[in-house]
Amino acid sequence: MAYKITDACINCGACEPECPVEAISEESNARVINADTCIDCGACANVCPVDCILEG
Repeated sequence: MAYKITDACINCGACEPECPVEAISEESNARVINADTCIDCGACANVCPVDCILEG
């Protein structure tokens, strides 16, 4: 199941370069994960400074 970014996102951008499949983009002043592209590796969640990226 793909990772999700919650409303707690501060749009710092730390997660985006960590994604090996470029599934993260910016929308409406926050980052979002494309569930169809996400490979569930968790690299984004590991670098999030506010722990707003959750599995599922």
